[in-house]
Amino acid sequence: MGNYLMIPEPVAVTLRVTSVLDSLAVPYAISGSLASALYGIARATQDVDIIAELHPAHVPQLAGTLTAEFYIDDAAVAQEVARRGSFNLIHRETMFKVDIFVARDHPLDKAVLARARRQVLHTEPEVSALVITPEDVVVAKLLWYQQGREVSDKQWRDVVGILRVLADTLDRTYLTQFAQQLGVHDLMERAIAEANY
Repeated sequence: MGNYLMIPEPVAVTLRVTSVLDSLAVPYAISGSLASALYGIARATQDVDIIAELHPAHVPQLAGTLTAEFYIDDAAVAQEVARRGSFNLIHRETMFKVDIFVARDHPLDKAVLARARRQVLHTEPEVSALVITPEDVVVAKLLWYQQGREVSDKQWRDVVGILRVLADTLDRTYLTQFAQQLGVHDLMERAIAEANY
């Protein structure tokens, strides 16, 4: 992994993919557990999630650049990009998995990409990538929690943890308005109450 030798494997593998997305000028944002961990809610993860505004023209460049280091099925990637689905890249050396979610025409995906912030993922050497905002992590996880029939303890703990850890810095107005827009306002109120936010 060249320049990333001193960086923990999950972060190094993630940076390899985000560096290619940056080089292709593809809007993206790291989400999921890695984003939660950056905001203070660490837990073990076997993969990383990235949302990316990929188009069919990007597929040959993406596959061609990453195929030496990742298991990548060009045909499956092309199919998923065309239907705005998802696909994964598996790092050959570490078997770490990067799940790519192709951005949909959906308010959440649009917000995530428009509001993504460049965050330092590792110091010495300092490296950075675009990461979903903590507010959008909260709303996204509440939406996934709702869609999963409200049974995922991990998603709920992540939401409550972010609300507790970042209570003084979160944009509460945005959280409330976006939760209402996506139909998870009742869950947001429950999480706020549990977090004493």
